[in-house]
Amino acid sequence: MQTATRSYDRAGEDLGNIVGLEHANLQVADQGTATQFYVSALGLTRDPYMMTSTDNMWINVGARSQFHLPTGPAQKLRGKVGLVIPDREHLLRRLGNMKKPLEGTQYAFAEHNDHVETTCPWGNRIVVHQPGERFGDMQIGMPYIEFDVPAGTAKGIAGFYEKVFDTRTRVENNAAHVSVGKGQELVFRESANPPADYDGHHIQVYVANFSRPHQALVERGVLSEESNRYQYRFVDIVDEAGKKLFKIEHEVRSITHPMYLRPLVNRNPRQNNRSYVPGRDVFVPEVEAEELPGRVRYG
Repeated sequence: MQTATRSYDRAGEDLGNIVGLEHANLQVADQGTATQFYVSALGLTRDPYMMTSTDNMWINVGARSQFHLPTGPAQKLRGKVGLVIPDREHLLRRLGNMKKPLEGTQYAFAEHNDHVETTCPWGNRIVVHQPGERFGDMQIGMPYIEFDVPAGTAKGIAGFYEKVFDTRTRVENNAAHVSVGKGQELVFRESANPPADYDGHHIQVYVANFSRPHQALVERGVLSEESNRYQYRFVDIVDEAGKKLFKIEHEVRSITHPMYLRPLVNRNPRQNNRSYVPGRDVFVPEVEAEELPGRVRYG
């Protein structure tokens, strides 16, 4: 038997009961315009198998997350969505190429030292980061969604997720950070300005223990929909006294849901008909050996 000679922070590998942030759902006024932003500008991939008509579009963001973009009056998330997308040079080129086609909308982008901030044609803020240590092995993905919440609510919001969902939370710099899976979190950042009116957009998460959060939501009187055997919904985040802190609909799914870990297709956005390279259509991150034999990490 080999004697242990190294010590590790085992708690650093812990996850809470929420095991994945799967999608953000935002209505868009026009599918063609949405395609120009999410596919042509950001370089993401439309799901080729699901929602392939003009009434809805699913946009894959790496192996675990999506945007769901049904057609309707445009919705605006009260905050911002963080993405990891590699190759800033080509990202900026794509964003620049879309200036003319998206002229007359709210489309905009600005380069910063550690991120590129973009605004979709309907005013949603999408912040793009490069892969790096902060995001672990994520090469394309959705590491966070950040919401602007009323002053004084961060601690109560963190308490809600900790007690109802048994997930890891922390409060720092007036923001509640809620673990929602490997390398993913919801951030609720306090703002002096009151949040805009809620327009019905939603997020979707997967949970390992499905029944305990359900019971806790029932007890707090905030369960809003019994969708089916694999899913339920709620809108209001409340403190222990029942005071409403923030509204954002959560679509909560069990990991027995048929779509859990469904494979998501991601293209290589550098491919085009002028510089095509056979065998490079699919995005494949470069890998390098990790410390354990047979393991790899993304470089």
